[in-house]
Amino acid sequence: MNADPSLNAEEINDTAAPLIEHLAELRTRLIWSVVAFLVAMVLCFTVWNPIFNFLTQPICQALSERGQDCGLVLIKLQEGFFVAIRISVLGGFALSFPVIGYQLWRFVAPGLYRSEKGALLPFLLASPVMFFLGAAFAYYIVLPIAFAFFLNFQQGGLEATEGTNQLAAIGFQGSVEEYLSLTTKFIMAFGICFQLPVLLTLLGKAGIVSSRGLGAMRKYAVVIILLVAALVTPPDMMSQVILFGAVYPLYEISIWLIRRIERKREAKLRAEGLWMDEDED
Repeated sequence: MNADPSLNAEEINDTAAPLIEHLAELRTRLIWSVVAFLVAMVLCFTVWNPIFNFLTQPICQALSERGQDCGLVLIKLQEGFFVAIRISVLGGFALSFPVIGYQLWRFVAPGLYRSEKGALLPFLLASPVMFFLGAAFAYYIVLPIAFAFFLNFQQGGLEATEGTNQLAAIGFQGSVEEYLSLTTKFIMAFGICFQLPVLLTLLGKAGIVSSRGLGAMRKYAVVIILLVAALVTPPDMMSQVILFGAVYPLYEISIWLIRRIERKREAKLRAEGLWMDEDED
């Protein structure tokens, strides 16, 4: 028996229309996000020098404590321009993130239930806050310690105690691009690692992970965090230990937050008479 061509056409139109609407909505949100990013990037480009001066405060402070002048050099002719571009891109993304997050929320929210909106919105708000805390921790605590450690490997051109040989003078003459790369690597690494409670709590809210399961995975979590610390920080033990010491407590905090969510969920289900104990068949 042949199918009704008109019916098939109507079904195709009904399914195609929502898809086209979603694609149009996605295009609108992407356009607003790109515009916000470009505007923020241009603004950051106009003030890239003060931003870079702010980022150099940890190294300048470490050099000042050793009686050295704070100065970075341009190794390549185009290095200053690319440093300005990198600062503009990173600063533009940070400045436009609230707009990008809002556009993402506007695109996702219509397809969520009210309870799902209430569960997801706090995590969208907590994510930039935790990133900022991680970045601030790296800037104000980790970078001064790391730079003080690195600068200890300098040595002056003093005469040796035996013979007429002299010690080679080893002093810091940092490249602008290399310093910016190292600093932003620290800041990004700690900002991203501080997202751990947000991610795990969101997974716990969705029922994907449990506090009991995360508790049983502690020894594996220690190894994974140590490996991540070794990958995202420079190859010195001090910065890796600091990152581990900052991230692992966040893992324990995530377990505590998920346990609270589970208790509230259990209390609600018990009140509705829908809770079943694990030992029940």
